[in-house]
Amino acid sequence: MKLIDSNITKHLPKITLDYVNNDSSVFEFYGRDNQLENYQDQILDKKKNYNNDFRKPLTDLLASNYKKVPENSFQNDAINKLKNSNTFTVTTGHQLNLFTGPLYFFYKIIDAINLCKKLKHKYPKNEFIPIYWMASEDHDYKEINFFKTNNKKFHWDVSTKGAVGHLEPSSLDSLFNEMIDFFGNESINSKKLLKLFKNAYLNNDNLSDATFDLVHSIFGRHGLLILNPDDAKLKKIICADVIDEIKNNNCYNNVTQTNKSLVNINIKPQVNPREINLFYLKNNLRSRIQRVNSVYKVLETDFSFSENQIINEINNFPERFSPNVLFRPFFQEKILPNLAYVGGGSEIAYWLQLKNFFISKDLLFPILVVRNSVLLVSQKIKKKCKKLEIQIPNIFKNSNELSVFYLSKIVKEEIDLTSLKKSINDNFNKLYEFSLKTDKSFLGSLKAQEIKQLKGIENLEKKLIKAHKKKHKEKIERLKLIKEELFPNNSLQEREINFSHFYLNHGDEFIDILMDNLNPFENKFLVISL
Repeated sequence: MKLIDSNITKHLPKITLDYVNNDSSVFEFYGRDNQLENYQDQILDKKKNYNNDFRKPLTDLLASNYKKVPENSFQNDAINKLKNSNTFTVTTGHQLNLFTGPLYFFYKIIDAINLCKKLKHKYPKNEFIPIYWMASEDHDYKEINFFKTNNKKFHWDVSTKGAVGHLEPSSLDSLFNEMIDFFGNESINSKKLLKLFKNAYLNNDNLSDATFDLVHSIFGRHGLLILNPDDAKLKKIICADVIDEIKNNNCYNNVTQTNKSLVNINIKPQVNPREINLFYLKNNLRSRIQRVNSVYKVLETDFSFSENQIINEINNFPERFSPNVLFRPFFQEKILPNLAYVGGGSEIAYWLQLKNFFISKDLLFPILVVRNSVLLVSQKIKKKCKKLEIQIPNIFKNSNELSVFYLSKIVKEEIDLTSLKKSINDNFNKLYEFSLKTDKSFLGSLKAQEIKQLKGIENLEKKLIKAHKKKHKEKIERLKLIKEELFPNNSLQEREINFSHFYLNHGDEFIDILMDNLNPFENKFLVISL
C-alpha cells in the first residue's frame, strides 16, 4: 500500500480539503475534527444531547427488518446493545445504486466499520455500531440504475417519479442474463457474484429490500446494521421539527447565513437551501413543497394545503414528508445516538454548511470523517509501470501533462521551455525599465515584441513535444492505456468501477484486503496493489 497526499490528487472540494488540512479558515463550520482522542468528549456530549426514548422505535424497526434475513446473529446482538445508553453509532449513507454502484460505496461502509473497531479498542466501556443509512426516498433513478466494469456498463431500463426504494426489481431478469454472458458461470467467484445479484434483486419485491439483502450479504459478517429511514414511527419523532421547517424556514435561514460566510472566504457552497427543505412523498410521487402566499403546494401536482391542513397531514401521515439533502442530516442525527458521519468529499462539503442549523435545533454536530479514497492497481499494471519507469502518483496528472512529464523523463533534450520563457520575461523587464527612463513611447513596441517572441517559443515547444510524441509513440500509447485502465473516462476509478470487476478475480479476499488497509483516520489517497 502507498499513500499519496490529498493536496496532489485534487479529488476533494476546497472546503473539504481545508477541513482535512486543519485550515483555521473553516474551524467555525464544524465542532470536533476526526481525531481518536476527540471522541471521548463527543461521547459525553452525545449522552447529554440524545433522547434515549428514541432507542425503542429505532431498535423495534431494526429488529423487525432483520427477522427477514438469515445469518443475523451479529445484527441481533448489535440491536440489543443499541437499546442501552452506553451504545453509540457511526453512520454512513448512500443511494440504492444497482449492485452497489461505484467502488466508493464499499469504502464508506468499511470506514464506518473500522472506525467502530478503533473506538471500541480505545473506549472499551462503550459499544459502537456501524450504520448504513439507506437513501431509499431519493427519486433520482438515473443516478442509480446502472453499474460499470472497465469493459461494460450494465443498465436497468427503469424510471420513477417516486422514491427509488419502491421500485420493483422484477424487470432485472434480462440484465441478469447479461451478467451471466459477461462474467461467465463457471468460476467460484462468478457464481458468487451471480448468486448475490439473483438473491437480492430477483427474490425481493422492491429496491429497498433488495439493497438491504445485498449489503447484508456482503457486510453482515462485519456487524453492519442497515437502516431504512422510510418509516412512519421514525418520522413521528421529528414531526415538530418538520412543522417548524414548514412554518419558519429554519434550515433555509441558517444555511443561507453560513453560505454568506463561505463566500466571504472564497468557497462556493456545495448546496443552496430551499425555503422548505422537504418533499411530499405519496404513491409514485416525491415532489418539492413550496409555499405560495399562505398556501403550501406540492410542485407538479394538484396537491395543496393550508397551514392547518399541512400540519394535520404531518401529524397524521409523517411518512409522507421526506427530507432533502440538507434536512436529512438533521433527521439522522436526531434519531440516532450518532458520533460521526462518514462521507465523500462532496458530502462533507454540504455537512460543513449545517453547523448553525444544528445549533439552532440544539442538536450535537457529528464528527465528520472524510472517507478513504483508493486506487486499486493490479500486478499486471504495476509491471507495466515499472517497465515504463513511471510512478503511480504521476498518473494522477491529466493526459496532456502526463505525456509531457513522461517525455521530459526519457528524452535528453529539454522540451519544457519554461526556463527560456522566464529568461525572455526577465530581459524584457529590463528593457521596460530602460524605456521608462528614456522614452515611454517604446513600451507598446516592446510589449508587442515580447508577445511575439513568447508566442514563437510556445509554438516551438508544441512542435518539440509533437515530434517527441511521434518518436516515442509506442511508449506514449502504452502509458495512455495504463492511464485509461486506472482512470476510466478520465475519472477516479472509485467513481466509475463496480466491485464486481475485482471480485471476479479475488473473491471475498478483495473485501478482506480493503478491511485490512482502510483507516478512517488516514487522510491520504491510498494505492492498494491486488
